[in-house]
Amino acid sequence: MARPDINRSGEMEVFVRVIEAGSFSAAARALRMTPSAVSKLVARLEARLGARLLSRSTRKIMLTPEGVAFHASAVRILADMSAAEREAASGAAPRGRLRVNSYVPFGQHRLIGLVARFFELYPEISVDVVLTDDVIDLMEERADVAIRAGPLSDSSLVARKLGQSRMVLVAAPDYLERRGIPKVPADLDAHERLEFGFLRHVNGWPFVDTNGASVIVPTNGNVVVSDGEAMRRMAIAGAGIARLARWHVDPDIAAGRLVPILEEFNPGDEEATHAIYVGQGKYLPARVRAFLDFLSENVTLG
Repeated sequence: MARPDINRSGEMEVFVRVIEAGSFSAAARALRMTPSAVSKLVARLEARLGARLLSRSTRKIMLTPEGVAFHASAVRILADMSAAEREAASGAAPRGRLRVNSYVPFGQHRLIGLVARFFELYPEISVDVVLTDDVIDLMEERADVAIRAGPLSDSSLVARKLGQSRMVLVAAPDYLERRGIPKVPADLDAHERLEFGFLRHVNGWPFVDTNGASVIVPTNGNVVVSDGEAMRRMAIAGAGIARLARWHVDPDIAAGRLVPILEEFNPGDEEATHAIYVGQGKYLPARVRAFLDFLSENVTLG
């Protein structure tokens, strides 16, 4: 009598079949197992998780709150496994659902504009895009690719560099007219310095003085923002001075919406953008490899 291997995926499959079939006996028939074997496997799953997943009665079974959550996750995981098997069986043709998490400026100014072109090349791939400047856990968020700016933290993840851009201090012309143009970094003490609400690699703005020595000016302004695009918009609105990647604000500088300041004290540091993902080589899903190659060929951050 055939039966699934007693492993996590096998346990999930049996559990989901029980819910779909509505009873242990119906699930057992579908899986070619005995009802007692199905019942014991579900009981072992509950014991391993340390949670009761089902409420049993003589007439029906019902999911507990823990069971509802586990069932939803199990269905998604089994669907992903099926998709992976179909992808492998079809010669690794790019298809399936691609989950992408991007920091907000890149998502709004680069990624969204490229998605339509990506669909033209790979019509069998669907893209689920989430924009946030929060640092996420790819496994926890079930993301295939995360696009992040700045230094990479040590991890087991793999990264592909998409480009880098020089940092620049900018402010709106009307702000500078009202508050004056800072001549040296110390003048920033009299200005609103827009800052991020999340931890940065360097806590402050770096400069070089006239002797070439490094100087860090803290931000600690009255305005805190959640992402780089919000900071750009706040700067354009005249709320204060911002420090952003040149690629992000070049169109605003060209249009006169923002003006670079303190350039003679700019240390010339650059911010890199990477696509971070799990897996590599032949074990990388075709849809992920296709997306990474597409980004490498089409993204410019000069």
